[in-house]
Amino acid sequence: MTRLFNEPSAFADEMIEGFAASHGRWVKRVSGGVVRNTKSTPDTVALVIGGGSGHYPAFAGLVGQGLAHGAAMGNLFASPSAQQVYNVAKAANNGAGVLLGYGNYAGDVLHFNQAQDRLRKEGIDCRSIAVTDDVSSAPLAERAKRRGIAGDLTVFKVAAAAAEAGHSMDRIMDIAERANDRTRSFGVAFTGCTLPGADHPLFSVPEGRMAVGMGIHGEPGIGETDIPTADELAELLVSKLLTEVPEGLETKGARVVPILNGLGSIKYEELFVVYRRVAQLLAGAGLEPVDPQVGELVTSFDMAGTSLTLFWLDDELETLWNAPADAPAFRRGAVAAEALDASDGSELADVELSIPDATEESRAGAVRVLAALGAAKAVVDANADELGRIDAIAGDGDHGIGMERGVRAAVDAARDAVARGAGAATTLHFAADAWADKAGGTSGALWGMALRAVGDAVGDTEAPDAGAVAAGVAGAAAAIMDFGKAKPGDKTLVDVLVPFRDALAAGVEAGKSLTDAWGAAATVAQQAAEDTAALLPLMGRARPHAEKSLGTADAGAVSMALIVRAVHNTLIEQTAIKEKA
Repeated sequence: MTRLFNEPSAFADEMIEGFAASHGRWVKRVSGGVVRNTKSTPDTVALVIGGGSGHYPAFAGLVGQGLAHGAAMGNLFASPSAQQVYNVAKAANNGAGVLLGYGNYAGDVLHFNQAQDRLRKEGIDCRSIAVTDDVSSAPLAERAKRRGIAGDLTVFKVAAAAAEAGHSMDRIMDIAERANDRTRSFGVAFTGCTLPGADHPLFSVPEGRMAVGMGIHGEPGIGETDIPTADELAELLVSKLLTEVPEGLETKGARVVPILNGLGSIKYEELFVVYRRVAQLLAGAGLEPVDPQVGELVTSFDMAGTSLTLFWLDDELETLWNAPADAPAFRRGAVAAEALDASDGSELADVELSIPDATEESRAGAVRVLAALGAAKAVVDANADELGRIDAIAGDGDHGIGMERGVRAAVDAARDAVARGAGAATTLHFAADAWADKAGGTSGALWGMALRAVGDAVGDTEAPDAGAVAAGVAGAAAAIMDFGKAKPGDKTLVDVLVPFRDALAAGVEAGKSLTDAWGAAATVAQQAAEDTAALLPLMGRARPHAEKSLGTADAGAVSMALIVRAVHNTLIEQTAIKEKA
């Protein structure tokens, strides 16, 4: 378990602060993560990597000469927000564009793509590579759906070396995609990991058993077996990976980089015992290991587990893999001495957003928005542990923590906006950006979209009425389904949002007040959330473990139903106050 922390919700921020303070030779902190604190060659492509915190050395430990130019760091097991990715990319840009590298997780894809779109609109050439090395997360025919685990390192390393060599963005993309196509990983776990402040692990493995095919966010494995000997484990890992030799290659005479990665609490000595047999098996298959890596490269707090990665080389990839690098957690060769000189220390400054003019009616509406967000915060705080428990059944268990971080940030932003005289739309927009930024992950992106859509509909000039609010909810549903591609029946929050939208619209069209229409729709939402227990997940991290979630409601659906009911309670209170007045 994680023993040393202060406030669990502050763990990631405090960790980043300490990392930057202790590794100033390599990195400096910027809003959203870290970038190199050394000089980079002007007019070369910058590689910005990232993902959730909790996986050190990934991702901040890979920032330095010959490796990444920056790392966007989300909260624990949650993707960085689009704002964080954008901030880091802007700070890391050398003038020739930015390549974004990340694992293929729904939240990362959403946020990095949003940041990419924003950078492109500013005229910055921005591309992305989503690593898909985990063979257990999807069949070979659906490789594009696979998640990225320890194979992140191989793709990031060769792409960074190509950027350091001054190659064009097109060439670097070709290299990164070829490296991804030639990287395969497979892992196991003996125990789950425990997040700071949690009193139980995200998942557990029965005593004497081993989970096969686990993910680095605590996703349950796809199967279980008795704990093998070290040699038997090596045989399992190697035999599985050799069933997926990249197309067009043969094992005999092939050169591969083997990476035996520890997930957090497996000792290095144990890994060496396993690698002894891995090396024998690779040689027996006719493979030639190149620069084996044995140790912790992508971890998961205190998870007891390991994974094996095979990176199938060609001449160019081998040259780039062996190129010099100097990062906190990965070093080889000697980089140019002048490159190690500290940069000028300049960072992007946070800019205080201005408050647009608003009418008195809209400012009064902003106060009601703040009350609704406060009610959302209260209900999320009260149910965070249960939301995490539900999410951990087939996902990574961070939904409660992520919702807490997001709604707390939204309330703080809304309170500041109201104090500065903002209207309803601006208050919702500030809250939306804060929720997405601080929560990260898929839910952070989606709730940010939802609040922004409602803000767009109500505006800053009129008192928010039932019609405008219903239009805003409809806009939220459209934006979320368009961006996340989920639809009713996929076992996501959309299964609550769509029937809630329809019931609210019907009530408003029938002439009901906002309070009454919302209350009826909230009842529909609650039933819809309960009904997700009978569904199998077709989206997100729970998809590979669909059968595990059967009989349990979706965490995102439950949290949405709780929030809309809590908001209804504030509407009742506000109606009562008006009637007394």
